[in-house]
Amino acid sequence: MPEVQGCNIPDDLYYIVDKHVWARPVDDLLLVGLTDVAQSLAKTIISISLKPAGKVVKQGRSLATVESGKWVGPVPCPVEGEVVEVNQALSAHPGTLNSDPYGEGWVAKVRPVDWSRDSAELVTGAEGVRQYQVFLAEQGIHCGTE
Repeated sequence: MPEVQGCNIPDDLYYIVDKHVWARPVDDLLLVGLTDVAQSLAKTIISISLKPAGKVVKQGRSLATVESGKWVGPVPCPVEGEVVEVNQALSAHPGTLNSDPYGEGWVAKVRPVDWSRDSAELVTGAEGVRQYQVFLAEQGIHCGTE
C-alpha cells in the first residue's frame, strides 16, 4: 500500500482528495469510507451518525456525521446514489474508523445512479496517490504525528 507523508493511500481506491473519502467498487455497489488522512486528522473518533439505508444522497452530500474530540464533520458521498447498507457496527465501535479505515471501518454501501459519470470526478491509481502527495505537502499534513 503506498504511503504518503505517513498516510496509507491504497492505489486501488477512488478518492475525493480534499474531502478525505474513498470508494471501492464491489459488484454494482460502492463501499465508501474515510481515509487514513481523515482519521489521523480527526484523532480519536468517539461517535458516528449514519444515514438510513434507502436514503438517496447527492454526490458530495453527507452519508454520515463523525465526531472526535477535536472535530465534527460529514462523510461526503463520492457519487449520487442510494444508501443500500450502513456499517451499524460503527455505532458501537466508532474507533474502528481509526484502527481500520479501509477495512472494517467502511461507512456505507451505495448503489450509484451513474458510476461512469461520477467516477470521472474521482481520482484513482497512481494519479490518486500523486494528487494526495501534492495535497498533503501543500497542507503540511502528516499521519501518525502530533
